[in-house]
Amino acid sequence: MASNGACDTMRVFLLAVGCWLNLLIKYYAMESRANHNQVSHCPNKCLSCVQWLPLFKKKKQNSIEKFQNHDIIVYVLGGPGCGKGTQCSKIVEDFGFIHLSAGELLETEVKTGSETGKMIQEFKKEGKLVPSEVVVKLLKQAMQRSGNRKFLIDGFPRNEENRLTAEKMLGIQPTIVLVFDCSEEEMIRRVMQRNQGRVDDNMDTIRKRLKVYKESTLPVIDYYAKKGKARKINAERPVEEVFRSVEAVFSELGLVKRGKTIV
Repeated sequence: MASNGACDTMRVFLLAVGCWLNLLIKYYAMESRANHNQVSHCPNKCLSCVQWLPLFKKKKQNSIEKFQNHDIIVYVLGGPGCGKGTQCSKIVEDFGFIHLSAGELLETEVKTGSETGKMIQEFKKEGKLVPSEVVVKLLKQAMQRSGNRKFLIDGFPRNEENRLTAEKMLGIQPTIVLVFDCSEEEMIRRVMQRNQGRVDDNMDTIRKRLKVYKESTLPVIDYYAKKGKARKINAERPVEEVFRSVEAVFSELGLVKRGKTIV
């Protein structure tokens, strides 16, 4: 028969194991963004929990700090055919940003023939948005490879899930959000005219994309407008006129073209 001392030792051991399991559940609940409301702080206030939980939290914080410290992050939004890509190319040339196009990153992944690429292809054929985790993962990899401190993120976030996923996985907030405003008729005309051979450049899919844009992306634009970060630009004008409006927005941030200095 076990002695009282042995029983006490076993009770202490089981208590410690329980506390560690509680700690691990809390950590993985945070990592998976699951709703574990039933998981609470250790009621026993064990020394191990008090000592090590901050280290788990520190690990999670450090994983996003590398993106929080970048100087400028600009989201670029607008419907299909509004001219985002053209304007982004000019911004890169004149202001030295790294251009990260969510659409191009997805297209590149499709061309690899990977399972992820095949999944992306199916979503695009249906005119549906690719899952946020996939898009954010591709953006994260591109940001890590760039080594730059100024990012122009084109075509993202396209919905509230994109926005929230980016905030959680990357820990970023945009400095400003450029919104290229264009009528539906003009966007359809431009997309049909460019005929790039993309699977989503056909009338049926274009209309689906416009519907998704209205239902999913416009609420994101409204969110940033309420925070004072959205800058809407009339994109139906000639390219150079549109870019002059972009320059005016960047002037607000104290940015100037390469080779120029602030007087």
